[in-house]
Amino acid sequence: MADGTDSGEKIGGIAAEALQQYVDRIEKLEEERKALSEDIKQVYGEAKSTGFDVKILRRIISLRKVEEHDRKEMEELLEVYMRALGMD
Repeated sequence: MADGTDSGEKIGGIAAEALQQYVDRIEKLEEERKALSEDIKQVYGEAKSTGFDVKILRRIISLRKVEEHDRKEMEELLEVYMRALGMD
């Protein structure tokens, strides 16, 4: 290799090349995640500029990730708690 280490060389009991590959992959994925986060932020900004409430939009996205029966159970429990607190 260009850095003077053999491709299968172990340094301190660690396979240096394998370690470097994992680090490279993780760094690449972190960059992709950052780019995706920026894209998502931009889409929320577009939605806001056209009049949508971003807090509600985020809540909708969150709720869509929950199974329907779990979501219904959460909604029912929320209603019970709100009634108990006189918020109905």
